[in-house]
Amino acid sequence: MASPFISTANARLPVALIAGPTASGKSALAVALAKTLKNGIVVNADASQVYADLAILSARPSEDEMEGVPHRLFGHIDAADAHNAVRWAEEARAVIAEAHAAGQIPILVGGTGLHMRTLLNGIAPVPEIDPGIREAVRALPVADAHAALAAADAAAAARLNPADTTRVARALEVVRSTGRTLADWQQAIAGGIADEITLAPLILLPPRDWLRDRCDDRLVQMFDRGAVEEAEALLARGLNPDLPAMRAIGVPQIASYLRGDISRAEALEQTQAATRQYAKRQYTWFRNQPPGEWARHTKSLNIDSIKELAIILRDKLLTG
Repeated sequence: MASPFISTANARLPVALIAGPTASGKSALAVALAKTLKNGIVVNADASQVYADLAILSARPSEDEMEGVPHRLFGHIDAADAHNAVRWAEEARAVIAEAHAAGQIPILVGGTGLHMRTLLNGIAPVPEIDPGIREAVRALPVADAHAALAAADAAAAARLNPADTTRVARALEVVRSTGRTLADWQQAIAGGIADEITLAPLILLPPRDWLRDRCDDRLVQMFDRGAVEEAEALLARGLNPDLPAMRAIGVPQIASYLRGDISRAEALEQTQAATRQYAKRQYTWFRNQPPGEWARHTKSLNIDSIKELAIILRDKLLTG
């Protein structure tokens, strides 16, 4: 089937993007938009929802919640695999191309800003860091690492907070492993699709009190629906605890409960607290990082507002 969107050889095809913190209503809006369009396909842009082992704890949409709408890049990665933003962006780019070729409109939905930014704007093509160099750098006290960075990349050392362990180590390991500074690599950013598509973005930033209550209530439902059993099955695999899936919110807390260190109620409370903190970080990121012209919806969602937003997004997509 030829795509109905192609009018010229250089036409930019439509892509919707629904972003925001966890529990903000993204999944329901994405499904509503897909049904309103009649040819929409939902594409996951959440780092945890890619894992097959985290259906409940990642709040992956159930079959009922999908309402018959095609969903892609959900639960397709085994927990033993350390998935990342670069791999996801490659997968998403392929899915978007397939959707357009089939006459469908892709709807990116998720809360992982790095994934979306990598897909849209590309990423610096820094080679894999030599494991020995990484280990040596990460073993340094941050003061020593910053002093070494000042000698190897003075501009980065001057720019970074001397106490920022993660960024100082990253800048140092890059220059030691590749012989080029991180800033130099960042001048070669490539791979983004922003210039190839017509993007209709919407960021959900509902009232914080409403969002906190939603996070807490959803965790109660997750625990009632089998989150403990899901984490127990994952933990029984004996995977490396540093893998992303093993560090997903809820897994360490339930592990403490299963070891007898805390009660089930305490595991729930700790998971709720971690989720609220994560939602707060996401909220701050999505409020400040995306372009100012991207639409923000700052009210809570209900059935009526979801329908209204779906129509607004549909019209943006179809009119360009």
